[in-house]
Amino acid sequence: MRIVKLSEESQGELIRSLLKRSPNNYSEYESVVNEIILDVRDRGDEAIVELNRKYDKWDAGADKLKVTDAEIDEAYKAVDADFIRVIRKAADNIREFHEKQIRNTWIDMKDDGSILGQRITPIAVSGVYVPGGKAAYPSSVLMNIVPAKVAGVGRIVMCTPAGADAKVNPGTLVAADIAGVNEIYKVGGAQAIAAMAHGTDTIPKVDKITGPGNIFVALAKKACFGYVSIDSIAGPSEILVLADETANPRFVAADLLSQAEHDELASAILITTSEKIANEVSDQVDGFLKELSRSSIIEKSLDNYGYIFVAESMDDAYDAVNAVASEHLEIITKDPFESMTHIKNAGAIFLGHYSSEPLGDYFAGPNHILPTNGTARFFSPLSVDDFIKKTSIISYSEEALRSVHKDIELFARNEGLTAHANSIAVRFENE
Repeated sequence: MRIVKLSEESQGELIRSLLKRSPNNYSEYESVVNEIILDVRDRGDEAIVELNRKYDKWDAGADKLKVTDAEIDEAYKAVDADFIRVIRKAADNIREFHEKQIRNTWIDMKDDGSILGQRITPIAVSGVYVPGGKAAYPSSVLMNIVPAKVAGVGRIVMCTPAGADAKVNPGTLVAADIAGVNEIYKVGGAQAIAAMAHGTDTIPKVDKITGPGNIFVALAKKACFGYVSIDSIAGPSEILVLADETANPRFVAADLLSQAEHDELASAILITTSEKIANEVSDQVDGFLKELSRSSIIEKSLDNYGYIFVAESMDDAYDAVNAVASEHLEIITKDPFESMTHIKNAGAIFLGHYSSEPLGDYFAGPNHILPTNGTARFFSPLSVDDFIKKTSIISYSEEALRSVHKDIELFARNEGLTAHANSIAVRFENE
């Protein structure tokens, strides 16, 4: 891996480089995506069937889009029993973590008769998109469905592409069933997002769409936002490791490569105050590349977005970490909990030598659907909050309103909204 001295210039170049991977920079695909969305909106199931034939190479009528109970039973038989056991255990961990995020309705009653509060209700229908083919990730199925279930969503709809044999990845089906999905449809790409956003005769319109996908899926979510809520417009995966001289270079190298293997656009960055660690990690990376099955993808990823930065001080390192605002941040320092107090921007933070990033991907419980491309500065991981609505409650008695009505009328008149003022004043016009 390339080793670079950390400076304002190199930090700026890094951030500019990483931002090039944003889905917002792929406008050349937007026309294709928009055509698909309009086609699905206008022709519904007919368009879905044609697009399945065109892009996924399987041909069946709309009556074959919904995954049957028999197909789910078949999937259980095709998946190794030990893997099913692990999926169940991971689902339990994810459920337990997200149950701690549950919010409750609250009411505040004052002596003057005014009542203020907030009512918490789940959205009615959530939609989950799950990639298919080689990018089938049962872990993402759990991360999308379990929080929705915990939030109390009554109907969870999942769309995922089928192969040319009209079958869905069995691990995806098993994970969805364990997580508590209500229905699954065989449709992928931008057309799946359009179907869930606008609804067809077969596929219901949902209130929110979550889940990862390729550039066409990301752009479709962006285009459909407003017709439906979305989680985020996710970019490629990324990891940043903050390490000092106490870090184990073999561990660090392995963790960097765990994200570089996703695809050629994934980023893997080490920021360290130790030049010795920087060189040792680079050597370990070279060694691992001779052993790992996806080394060709990893090499391209590292060539494009792999960096080792050597900082003069931890303060400089902290500043760089906060500027990058990485999706995954590992802190491997002498006192990682103290180091964490300096970090403001990260999707998920992993502390210590034995908290490697895949722990969060699969098993620990916190959600692995995280903000990317620097959006951790203002976005959060997927959570129960994404599947609830907060409704304000306001009730004033006559006494409570009388004490403040002139103030409200004054505010309204200063904004030039006399009807607003009149709405209040009319209640006291005889006084």
